[in-house]
Amino acid sequence: MKIAYFDPFSGASGDMILGALVDAGLPLADLTRELGKVGIGGYGIRAERIGQHGIHGTKVVVDVTDSVHSRRWSEIRRIIEESKLDPALKGAALAIFGRLANTEAKIHNAEPDDVHFHEVGGVDAIVDICGACIGLALLEIEDVYCGAPQVGSGFAMSAHGLIPVPAPATAELLADANVGIAKPIPAMLESPAELLTPTGAAILTTLGTFSRPSFAPSAIGYGFGQMELPWPNALRVWIGDLARSGGVGGELLIETNIDDMNPQFFELVSERLFGAGALDVWLTPIQMKKSRPATTISVIAAADRRHRIEDVLIVNTSTQGVRVTSIERVKAARKVETVATKWGDVRVKLRIWGGRTIDAAPEYDDCVAIARKHDLAVREVWNEAHRMGESFIGMRERV
Repeated sequence: MKIAYFDPFSGASGDMILGALVDAGLPLADLTRELGKVGIGGYGIRAERIGQHGIHGTKVVVDVTDSVHSRRWSEIRRIIEESKLDPALKGAALAIFGRLANTEAKIHNAEPDDVHFHEVGGVDAIVDICGACIGLALLEIEDVYCGAPQVGSGFAMSAHGLIPVPAPATAELLADANVGIAKPIPAMLESPAELLTPTGAAILTTLGTFSRPSFAPSAIGYGFGQMELPWPNALRVWIGDLARSGGVGGELLIETNIDDMNPQFFELVSERLFGAGALDVWLTPIQMKKSRPATTISVIAAADRRHRIEDVLIVNTSTQGVRVTSIERVKAARKVETVATKWGDVRVKLRIWGGRTIDAAPEYDDCVAIARKHDLAVREVWNEAHRMGESFIGMRERV
């Protein structure tokens, strides 16, 4: 299983997470293209190479031209729900913002839908949160882990005035996830600053498990923040394969049968399951006692996500309990290449088995975009890209 382990030795923010992923190998062009599916404008995104204290990495900057700096949770939810992102990405982004909304509602004694996001309601925060979900998916990360974060010290300015560090929202997010906080080094106490932002905390506490597993790293990235401090102001991410030992880890099939719930509710349940870390979710029509029509909700998830998945199912459905079965999955490796058709570039997903490419499938979204632009039938673009992609079949691959 491919994982990301974040090391927040100088805290974390949304743009630092993006910078770390880009520095670890995420192509900025791919990230930008997928962010276009969110359907918001008023920004540009760029990456800069940065060096501090002998460490080099990437700073991702979101240049905002939109004058809207705050939005209600209901507005942000509508933007994400109406976006063209894949359901799993929508679910993850909504789970992060939903966690923030519940936190802000608790702090301000308000209903979540009425929460007015200030610092995390603008375009940059939407880009950071959706971008983090997109980046992890593009890097084919199946699970996220995180070390104890540095939070900083002193005070920070907010829309409500001067507030202590960590910000109330950050503190609530950490407490809700029962996350330990790293002991600050003396230099951090001598240079007060907000190191862990609410956006960074929301992403990591929603998607991550706060422990360090045994894994074999294959890439390391450093995402730099906007402040210059007496130490490297960066977030480090390790990308690698999780080491599995007997009886620990693995994957589970978690299921439950539902015969007494409004079927319209399944959409939100699926969305929240993906947000909780589900690898796959599907619904199967069945017939239960007394010939009642019903639905089985099936979820595949890593074993360390079990309790989150169970919580989503029990809280968001009418079920009294769930079934859990240990499973083993055999998966072909995947790799993405780009072919240049006469109308434009198309990504091709390669399926690899036994060290050789056995199949090449053009990316449907790329084919549709070209077909629309040039007024072509999708099959023309798909066939051309598939023909070119077949040149990879039989080649030995290292993945």
